[in-house]
Amino acid sequence: MTDLDAQVRSADPDRWLASRFVGDLQARADLIALYAFEAELAAIPARVSQPLLAEMRLRWWADQMDGVFAGEPRKGHPVLEALSAAVVRRGLERAPLEALIEARIAGVHGAAPDLEALFVGPMQVAVRLLTGPGHGEIVVPAARLRGLAQTAGVDAEAARAARAKTNRALRTLPVAAFPAVAPATLFRSDEAEPVKRLRLIWATLRGRV
Repeated sequence: MTDLDAQVRSADPDRWLASRFVGDLQARADLIALYAFEAELAAIPARVSQPLLAEMRLRWWADQMDGVFAGEPRKGHPVLEALSAAVVRRGLERAPLEALIEARIAGVHGAAPDLEALFVGPMQVAVRLLTGPGHGEIVVPAARLRGLAQTAGVDAEAARAARAKTNRALRTLPVAAFPAVAPATLFRSDEAEPVKRLRLIWATLRGRV
């Protein structure tokens, strides 16, 4: 857990900070396992110069899903071992993780970002890790808002409309799930890091983005 925690803190500080609000340490570890898996996939295009090589590495991760979902991950691989434990413990579905890998593969070949696969699916998985099934549709607007902010930016007027829609949906989201959703509040890339951190903490505490 410690190594994965440090990996996520470095690769994805916003979601790492939000994960500190998960009081159940096992649930937090499972969430960090998911985020570490996402971080591994996201880092591949920057590590290799050729799209084909990046695809080969991503296909390797796709090949590991059989073992992950069978509870028999590759020995000695901390991300796969932690992810497999979370999958078995929480009854996660395979499709969102495979869709995420395929979206990353498409991305290295120049495809436009697939918001559903890159952001909606993973956020739904994160919420399931924290609260169990039944809340996936609630977080779709939040995931799309985060995806737009991460890929293309969101202008002020669009952000206001999207936030209102998102917060209406989040009214019925269990409190325990909100650390998985709070990063959707960070839709302004021009904010200073301390401001972003305060915004993230405030969103997590009040249950709104």
